[in-house]
Amino acid sequence: MRALKYFLPAVLAAALTGCASYHLGPVMDKSGDKSVEVLPFNNQTLQPRLGEALTQALRERLQTDGSYHLATHGDSDVVLTGVVRQYHRVGLGYADTDAVTPENYRIELTVHVTARERVSGKSLLDRDVKGHTLVHIGADLASAERQALPLLAQDLARNVTELLTEGAW
Repeated sequence: MRALKYFLPAVLAAALTGCASYHLGPVMDKSGDKSVEVLPFNNQTLQPRLGEALTQALRERLQTDGSYHLATHGDSDVVLTGVVRQYHRVGLGYADTDAVTPENYRIELTVHVTARERVSGKSLLDRDVKGHTLVHIGADLASAERQALPLLAQDLARNVTELLTEGAW
């Protein structure tokens, strides 16, 4: 009985103070309340079709994520733009018979992404974001890179969406 005398007030005090005021991560409005417009990305590399692939992958990722509603005609809350700055190919695995010829590559992409509130102009995101994918070279490098482009675009779109929805820590 004596233990209950001290235990009950402690449990009651803990229950009354609660944890209702604590939040993990940035506090946002209800998911999908805000809209984002993804403008076409500018490709400053010599690799063709990167801008279009990244723009499309980012639009699809934002729709799938659901944190933002995708807007298309200038009526959005947030405007997202990007500039493809670097495209690197790094050899990983080499042929058994030739130590100079790569069989596998890691393709890395660096894009500078900017997200601003349309009305206030406040910057929500302004930084370089990287993405990568692995490529196995078959008959020719160009075909392998072309086939890997959607995977590269999806990885970068995932990274951008995470930064936008969860906040840049």
